[in-house]
Amino acid sequence: MKPAHRPVPVSGIAPPFAAYSHGVEVAPGARLVFCSGQLGLGADDTVPADCEGQAEICFANVKAILEGVGMSLAHVVRINAYVTGREHMAPYMRVRDRLFAGHPPASTLMIVSGFTRAEFVVEIEVVAAAIETPLAEEEPRS
Repeated sequence: MKPAHRPVPVSGIAPPFAAYSHGVEVAPGARLVFCSGQLGLGADDTVPADCEGQAEICFANVKAILEGVGMSLAHVVRINAYVTGREHMAPYMRVRDRLFAGHPPASTLMIVSGFTRAEFVVEIEVVAAAIETPLAEEEPRS
């Protein structure tokens, strides 16, 4: 399956300051997958102490969910991420920026007071979209 999205060309606002898009267009008729929030809980029930390690597991879990329906991280059109403190923003962003450098989705990062268990410091949810044929290239909109 091909990704069903592309960044929206935008003028008149500051460019994104990391690997995300201000807006993402999804092709008509695309198949959508909504992933529940994923925590940094490994398949063996381990939880890394650091945000970067937890973010790696979160995205690995998302990847496994998407692979279950024939998609990959390249199909992600939207990320909502939550961290428990400002100190966790940069480690989370390093992981996100590395994984989505070539196809930045729309993304929001929020600081929250906590999760269901105190050891969790990041939670990530995504929306992915795919079509059987690639999105046609068009002239950028004004």
